[in-house]
Amino acid sequence: MTEEPETPGTTALTDEQRHAQKMAKKKAARDKIMATKTDEKGLIIVHTGKGKGKSTAAFGMIFRHIAHGMPCAVVQFIKGGMSTGERDLILSRFSDVCQFHTMGEGFTWETQDKARDIAHAKAAWEKAKEMILTPGISMVLLDEINIALRYDYIALGEVLEFLASEKPHNVHVVLTGRNAAEGLIEIADLVTEMEMVKHPFRSGVKAQKGVEW
Repeated sequence: MTEEPETPGTTALTDEQRHAQKMAKKKAARDKIMATKTDEKGLIIVHTGKGKGKSTAAFGMIFRHIAHGMPCAVVQFIKGGMSTGERDLILSRFSDVCQFHTMGEGFTWETQDKARDIAHAKAAWEKAKEMILTPGISMVLLDEINIALRYDYIALGEVLEFLASEKPHNVHVVLTGRNAAEGLIEIADLVTEMEMVKHPFRSGVKAQKGVEW
């Protein structure tokens, strides 16, 4: 690409000046776009996909809420009583801001009791609805609910109906887990699919403290 010739009688711009002008134009364009974004509402946020980081990213938003002193809640649908960094930290230091409910007993191949898994998932959904409808709570993380939906432990139609018609306007709901249902993706405001490129497990590396939990 050839540079445009300088206007006769003007001083050539330095690289720094050209960069400043370019960034000023970008800022003006961005400010114009941002000026049109005035709505504020509670979002339905879905983290799905085969890659790692779905719950991790969701907990990042929970910790943002905690940092701002904004009441929030976590309901874990699948994960059982195993100690995790997020839960231990929240329960020990931030339980006044964030309610934490671990309702599952682990993945179904561990419990090997479908009836019990279904009962726990339904109890978790009841707790989730309670948290979403609790006045003052502005974000609820439904961790691994997509797994419970995939196995039909809870009815997708019931979840979609509740989110569409009963979720308070100002409450954010974050739903994580692989294989998010198409219906959930359709009603969501924000959907992120984590794509796996490489995973240490395939090289014989086990899950590690501080990384996976």
